[in-house]
Amino acid sequence: MLKQHLYKYQGHVGAALVIGGVNLTGPHLFTVAPHGLTDKLPYMTMGSGLLAAMAVFETKSKPKMARQEAIDLVVQAIYAGIFKDLGSGSNCDVCVIEAMLRNYAMPNKRVAKELNYTVRQGATAWILIISKSVTQIGGGVVEGGPGTGAGAADGMELDK
Repeated sequence: MLKQHLYKYQGHVGAALVIGGVNLTGPHLFTVAPHGLTDKLPYMTMGSGLLAAMAVFETKSKPKMARQEAIDLVVQAIYAGIFKDLGSGSNCDVCVIEAMLRNYAMPNKRVAKELNYTVRQGATAWILIISKSVTQIGGGVVEGGPGTGAGAADGMELDK
């Protein structure tokens, strides 16, 4: 859906995204370009420093890296983008997505009920049925056509 929306506007929306997540089949990375192109690769780079960062990934990446080793590689790739491209900024932020990183806080955790209460039908003490009748008071007909309501005589004056 996002891809179709971006393609429709041919890059004028300006959304360039790297989307990562974990499901039952493992971790996944996707990139979405402003014009709607999508890629799924084991590592992603975007932005003006992407060539230098991709060079680091292509030369030093390997399957099944340890967590700290992968973080160090990402930091090296970001540094390469920063120092080889003047438009890449000066900050290095790293976010690690883990398989079961959910529920940062659970202030009101659900607990199992201790007892199940069942009330048989007809066990309530009171049943009260109220019947009401509606009586029409007025005729319900409005006299006059459009423009005859309150303030209709005070119409706006126009310059001629």
